[in-house]
Amino acid sequence: MTQEALASQPPSEAAPSAPSGGVGATLRRLREAQNISIEQACRRLKFSRNQLEALEDEAWDKLSKGTPLRGFVRNYARYLEADVDALLAQLDQQVEPPPTAFVDNSQRAPFAPADLQEDEDLPGRPWGWLLVIFLFIVVVGYYAISSGWIPDSWLIFDWLKALK
Repeated sequence: MTQEALASQPPSEAAPSAPSGGVGATLRRLREAQNISIEQACRRLKFSRNQLEALEDEAWDKLSKGTPLRGFVRNYARYLEADVDALLAQLDQQVEPPPTAFVDNSQRAPFAPADLQEDEDLPGRPWGWLLVIFLFIVVVGYYAISSGWIPDSWLIFDWLKALK
């Protein structure tokens, strides 16, 4: 065909349709532009070859959904020094974005101090455990001194030397 014939045709007929230009195709083009083999990317990102190929082929059914997929794309984009936010936005257009952890509090009654009962038994401080720990340290220290495990030079008080 001549240039005139190509120019007169509608754009859809003038050239074969370009690839969709999705996240996977973009990442593949970036990797190939930097002359990084898929094996190098696998070693660096610690993902299997199947995972990287599935991402670049946009085989979403072979990959995890939601947040793990976003993390995978984020790490790959960082490795290729690409615009992470743009690629994640593009990913959200291709696959459904992960559900948000939004909690609807509109139906819950607000918490008020009056909801606490004053006669409730609130747990006290763990004085019992502190006493047990202190007694344990005293018993172990006495045993160590009386068994001769501690040298005399460490016993700076006369009453400690009397425990021997």
